[in-house]
Amino acid sequence: MDPIFLPFRMPAMVVINSQPVGAEIGKTLFEAATEAGIAVPSSCRKQGRCRECLVEVTAGLELLTAPAPEERHLQNGFRLACRCAIAAPAGQVRAHTLRRAAMHIEAGAVNLPARVDAPRLDPAITRQGDRVMRNEVEIARSAGPLVGIAIDLGTTTVVVRAVDLETGALLATTAFENPQRFGGSDVMARIQFDSEHPGRLLQRTLLGYLARAMAELPVDAESIYDLVVAGNPTMRDLFFGLDVRSIGQRPYWSLTQHDAVQKRRPDTSLSASAFRLGLPCHPSALVYGLPLVGGHVGADAAACLLAVEPHRSERIVAIMDLGTNTELILGNRDRLLCASCPAGPAFEGRTITCGMPGLEGAIARVALGEGGRVRTEVLGGGRPEGICGSGLIDLLAELLRTGRMNEYGRFESGEDAFTVDAASGIVFREADVSELAQAKGANVAGLQIVARHFGCALNDVDTFYLAGGFGRHLDLAAARRIGLIPNLADGRIVAVGNLAIEGACIALLSLSRRRELERIVATIQHVELETNSDFFDHFVAGCRFEPIGAGEPLSA
Repeated sequence: MDPIFLPFRMPAMVVINSQPVGAEIGKTLFEAATEAGIAVPSSCRKQGRCRECLVEVTAGLELLTAPAPEERHLQNGFRLACRCAIAAPAGQVRAHTLRRAAMHIEAGAVNLPARVDAPRLDPAITRQGDRVMRNEVEIARSAGPLVGIAIDLGTTTVVVRAVDLETGALLATTAFENPQRFGGSDVMARIQFDSEHPGRLLQRTLLGYLARAMAELPVDAESIYDLVVAGNPTMRDLFFGLDVRSIGQRPYWSLTQHDAVQKRRPDTSLSASAFRLGLPCHPSALVYGLPLVGGHVGADAAACLLAVEPHRSERIVAIMDLGTNTELILGNRDRLLCASCPAGPAFEGRTITCGMPGLEGAIARVALGEGGRVRTEVLGGGRPEGICGSGLIDLLAELLRTGRMNEYGRFESGEDAFTVDAASGIVFREADVSELAQAKGANVAGLQIVARHFGCALNDVDTFYLAGGFGRHLDLAAARRIGLIPNLADGRIVAVGNLAIEGACIALLSLSRRRELERIVATIQHVELETNSDFFDHFVAGCRFEPIGAGEPLSA
């Protein structure tokens, strides 16, 4: 009998977090991850009830089983690892968990201004012998350490610090991607998701991931007595389980801000039992949510005030935390103004053809040499998988410098794409330039309008602090060339990293600084960009790729 030749087909393969695993029909992505030695969060023994085992499928979605009923809240490639399995005998599925190590997560601040007075330790938790006290009331008996947890809830990433409340010493730090991404990449999308899906899925998922991160810290959970949370209004209120619909509607206030304005509460800070939120800590531990500044300018911006203290400065100071929702504070001890700039997720790699967060495999640096040769630096040093924010800024600046792109974001070659890495299929399209131009335009408009309301030119700013992981890793010359930041000398632009976690730690270690902050935020004037008659003109001008002029002093 003649042999029968069948066409050769590659067996099914799962690549999860860049680890390849053979996958026969019926094997779930949870089982594939376990086989690869990758821990997937889960607290329901793979029954689909906890909904914590999120993975994002970036290729081969059609090779998996149809979404189960437990996955009806997911879209855009997100699946529950325990509910989806290989359904085809051949092909490749690429996926990643939401606990990848982000190379550009900033877990602390750098280049902070020198303080005139040393910070005083007066935490909410104190000790009298073996008695653990809060506000002079005994809450526990223990001779062990007193530990506090500071949390920066970013839209994209979450940073957690454990601190010794008696000495102020940093005990440990961890960070992870915000797992709420399945509900959308920006706050407005998450507000809509939370409004349309019952069961507080965003809160439950975040708390599940946070509980696991805290459990992995090298501290005894029973020794954790106090927690402080910073985050934008949406992230903070989702964490505490508040209805966030009011934040998505004019005047974009949290329920706490509505109550504070109506004198139903003294300020916008929050407090809740950490134990009831499901966090591993002492049963008497409380979580303190820092107060909001106003509108979409949240508790993370409030934390920045504690870290930099512009309210103590005679000179004009600006703090700009570049991100999905850029937050801006400008002023001095006489007056402080704030605004939120709806930049969107473009500079964090979202909405960009080959964009990605600052994870291993991201192109973080780009330079164009003679003859158009592209030189790149990849986080982790391996094969590139995409471009993160700092790489996008470099690329825009280099395309502009070499004449391959004009100030309007058009490629001079007439083509609609520029090849960054042919071997990995990484390209940069004119449509991507447009996304970045609009994000930049929103930031520039915010800067110009707030400076005008203050009555100063950008050149009058003595120190311009760039906060956040994105700002920390920017090439300042490239950012100035494309007009992302003011055209100020290097010495006046200070990349400070994660001010929010630094401020959260200050609040954790000082009850008096918490009270001071509650008073300060009530004095800050919130500038509403969307109602400003000049916003569109500033936005259009800011979309051009050219340096921002220092300008003449402006009147309010």
